[in-house]
Amino acid sequence: MLLDQWGRPLRDLRLSVTDRCNLRCTYCMPAEVFGPDHAFLPRAELLSFEEIERLARIFVGLGVEKLRITGGEPTLRRDLPDLISRLAGIAGVRDLAMTTNGLLLPRLAGDLKAAGLARVTVSLDSLDPQVFGQMNGLGVSPQKVLDGIEAALRAGLGVKINTVVKRGVNDAHLTELWRGLREFGPVRFIEFMDVGNHNGWNMDSVLPSGEVLARLAEAGPLTPLAPAQRGEVATRYRDTEGHELGLISSVTAPFCGDCTRARLSAVGVLYTCLFAGQGHDLRGPLQAGASDTDLRGQIQAIWQGRRDRYSEERSEAGNAERVKVEMSHIGG
Repeated sequence: MLLDQWGRPLRDLRLSVTDRCNLRCTYCMPAEVFGPDHAFLPRAELLSFEEIERLARIFVGLGVEKLRITGGEPTLRRDLPDLISRLAGIAGVRDLAMTTNGLLLPRLAGDLKAAGLARVTVSLDSLDPQVFGQMNGLGVSPQKVLDGIEAALRAGLGVKINTVVKRGVNDAHLTELWRGLREFGPVRFIEFMDVGNHNGWNMDSVLPSGEVLARLAEAGPLTPLAPAQRGEVATRYRDTEGHELGLISSVTAPFCGDCTRARLSAVGVLYTCLFAGQGHDLRGPLQAGASDTDLRGQIQAIWQGRRDRYSEERSEAGNAERVKVEMSHIGG
């Protein structure tokens, strides 16, 4: 088993396939920074599907069992079902999922399922059109996301829903959101995090998960569930009707000690933490002719040297102000 400096195994790989997105969510790609003239990565700089597949196979050989496709917004990557098919064919992959805003799922869900995708995690921060339009930066209606969720379910994909909670922005109607979404699948409420460098994070905007739980419990009793596996980021609960609720508390209850996730950017840079400031280039060696054995050795050395525990160190002086990789480059 490949372990890092804190004894954490490598089990999950998040694969960004593009830095582009068709929303401008304030906590990820705020419109004032990522405006109409923002220069996204040229397509020629992105890893090809063949390169992604090759690296994924090497990671799986080192212990990775779960692959998650991310972005930016991954459904903007042309011919995405082809990549899904390639990854689904890798022996040893136990779970193949994708994180998406859901807007293009009405067109793509069937093809993604047929290619081998198992499930999607869809971001939806409010059912109030005004609040959601403000948070997504472009005034897009929540109904557009709901249409995508329904398309995914019709196609046979499993669905989870992620909601980033910001105090004073979308926290006034959390109970209504929970009641409105829980029939679709597990709903996870995420504390607002200081990912990237431009989302205006401050502690006053964080609504602790304990408060979220107290509000949602007003809708009915919630029973704690035991973790299904090591590295599970959500503390899970179930209501009396069997609906699942998750709380992701990176700020108030960090889970660095069990983090098993590596992240590969769309240009082939490996990051060992969501809040990393620097990554490790794999695209250069890959395109320079490195063998699978060489690449495996590089990845192994990177993971064995890993010491990241940013969320546990966040409160240390100056740490929250350090320059970090943008969320749009590694997909959260």
